[in-house]
Amino acid sequence: MTLRPLLRRLAAPLALLAATACSASSPPPPAEPPPGAAAPAPAPSGAADSPTGLLSEEDFKALHQLRSDKAPPARGQTVDVAGTKAYLSLPKDAKPPIPGLVVIHEWWGLNEHIKHWTDRLAEDGYAALAVDMYGGKVASTPDDAMAAMKAVDEAKGLEVVRAAHRFLSTDARVSAPRTGSIGWCFGGAWSLKLALNEPELDAAVIYYGRLVTDPAQLKAIKAPVLGVFGNKDKGIPPEVVNEFDKALHDAGVEHQVLRYDADHAFANPSGERYDTKAAADAWEKVRQFLAAKLKGG
Repeated sequence: MTLRPLLRRLAAPLALLAATACSASSPPPPAEPPPGAAAPAPAPSGAADSPTGLLSEEDFKALHQLRSDKAPPARGQTVDVAGTKAYLSLPKDAKPPIPGLVVIHEWWGLNEHIKHWTDRLAEDGYAALAVDMYGGKVASTPDDAMAAMKAVDEAKGLEVVRAAHRFLSTDARVSAPRTGSIGWCFGGAWSLKLALNEPELDAAVIYYGRLVTDPAQLKAIKAPVLGVFGNKDKGIPPEVVNEFDKALHDAGVEHQVLRYDADHAFANPSGERYDTKAAADAWEKVRQFLAAKLKGG
C-alpha cells in the first residue's frame, strides 16, 4: 500500500483511505480571516506516551474538532461526477477556458464550509470542483467522520477524483487548459493520490495529508507539488515530512514544502486548531503556486 510508511505512526484503521483533509476546503483569504479563532486544543498525548510511537484512534480523532461557526451561503451548483454529486463554483463572469481545481474535502465530508472555500477559490479565478468522497454523508462528530472515512472504497475514490479532473478538462463551462488539485488531511492525501494516478495534472497542493515516502512510487508524479505542514502535527510529524521531502527529491519531482509552527488542521477556519497567521501565510503561498502553474503567471 502506498500509505505503509506512515502507518507506523498512525492507527491502522485509518490507512484504508488516502486520508483526510482536516482543514476546511480551500484556505481562507489573506485579507479577512474568520473572526474569533478558538485557542488550539491540547495536543494529544498518545504519541508521546505510547512506547510504539503510534497515535491511537482516539488521539487521532482529538486532532479534529469543529467550532460552531456557520459558513457563508454557497453560490455554486451541484453537478454529477462519476455517479456522485459534486459542487462546482465558477469565477463571476468568467468564460472558458478557465483553469480548473479538483477540491477534496477533509474528513468531515462535503459540508457548507468546504463549499464556501470552493467559492473562494473560484473568486481567485479557478473553476473549482469539490468532490464528495462520502456519497452525500456529512459528519458532525469525530466518531461519525472516522466511520465515514473508513467506509471509503479506494478504487471508487480514485474513480471520483479522476472523473472530476476529466470534468474540468471537458465540460463546456470550464474547458480547463490546466488543472490542479487541492485537499486537506483526508483530502490532502487524495490530492497526492490523484497526482500519482493522473499524468495530465498540472499542480497538486497537499495540506497535511498522509504521505507516500517511496521514491519509486513518487516517480509517477508529473505535476509540481506544494506540501503544507505544521511542525506540531502529531498525525503527520516533521520526521515524516522530512522523508516525503527527500523522497520527492530522489524521485525527481518538482516540489516545495512549507512548514509552520502550527498544529494539525491549522488551516481549517471551521476547526478549533485554526491558526490565523499560519493559515493566511500558507494561503498566499498556495495562491502564488497555483497562479504560476495554472495561470502561467
